[in-house]
Amino acid sequence: MSQRPLNVGLIGGGGKAFIVNQHNRAVHFDGTRRITCGALHEDPVKAMEYADSWPYPITGYPDYKTMIAEELKKPVGKRMDYVLIVTPNFCHFEQAMACLEAGFPVLCEKPVTMTCAEAGTLASKVNASGIPFGVAHTYIDHWSSWLGRWIVVSGLLGEVRRVNVQYQQGWLANRTEDMGVQQAEWRVDPKRAGGSGCGGDIGTHAFMQARFLTDMEVVKVLYARLTSFVQGRKLDDNFTTVCQMENGAEALICASQVMTGHDNNFIAEVSGTLGSLSWSQPDCEKLVIRRNDMPDLVYKRGKVKPNDGFLRELPACLLEEQGKAPADHTEGFHDAFARIHRCFEADVRNWLENGEDYETHAGALYAGINDGVKHMQFLAAAIQCAKSGAPVALPI
Repeated sequence: MSQRPLNVGLIGGGGKAFIVNQHNRAVHFDGTRRITCGALHEDPVKAMEYADSWPYPITGYPDYKTMIAEELKKPVGKRMDYVLIVTPNFCHFEQAMACLEAGFPVLCEKPVTMTCAEAGTLASKVNASGIPFGVAHTYIDHWSSWLGRWIVVSGLLGEVRRVNVQYQQGWLANRTEDMGVQQAEWRVDPKRAGGSGCGGDIGTHAFMQARFLTDMEVVKVLYARLTSFVQGRKLDDNFTTVCQMENGAEALICASQVMTGHDNNFIAEVSGTLGSLSWSQPDCEKLVIRRNDMPDLVYKRGKVKPNDGFLRELPACLLEEQGKAPADHTEGFHDAFARIHRCFEADVRNWLENGEDYETHAGALYAGINDGVKHMQFLAAAIQCAKSGAPVALPI
């Protein structure tokens, strides 16, 4: 017998919010989840208007507190099963905490909060209650990221020596915030974005990709420079760090939103004593392995088989998750979003059935609250290092 679809409540996402469109597709990707209600804007009138004009019928609420209160009145199966938060950074902490206190699992956009203290408070609540909590770090949930992590952790690259992760965009190369672009306005405002602009927005993705691919922690920020190239901008639009991984490897973790002509050029490389791995968001259906004096190995989604002379036995999740479309029919970005919700859904179902005794996959199959704490600590360390010129150890 098929299971009922999980009901998803949405906080934010009204108007021209970019990220909600990706999550909307992802929620409905598998047919096992659906958005059923939402508090879509901070203005109660607009919130109801946006709900009325949603592409399909949902229950609209004037604010998230009303949504939580009214949904709690409904029985399990009729109420929302988890909440998706897609508001700007400064809203995350209060909204996520309210959901957790009401007993609702949360999937929150990154960065998880504005400060390390807020992230730590959320983590304490999650870890004490056992309520599922996910952070939407999309790129670690590409199938190719999963394969890359398995290759590194399996030792097929040998001992990791160097990690290079760079996220390059160009959309803020000019004063986009003065052009009426909603997505730019709040991202360059310290009161709404936090202590770092580019670093908080996409530098956290680079940090997560480095940690996920290697399954190792960043233990020290050796060098950091946070630059505002566009005149008058209060937050960094260019973010550069050199870090040390827990095994002593060097990691270059960089992000820029003033790389003119770059749309979404996100690349990651892991180099070890036996070989190197290359991953790219623009070409995310494949993974490249390079070795000295040997042909490159190109692993394409839908065509990977175990025991091929380089790969060994592959875990079932990698074989099962190769894709729903035939090989060379790209799914990419939207599939990565869907994989976050798919993995989070599995944990929510397990939690609904077993309570605190459920086994979470946060940190292994998707980013969890502890990952959110670490990306906030990384940002704090980078900011401190940039100001002082001295290395800063993590956790901070």
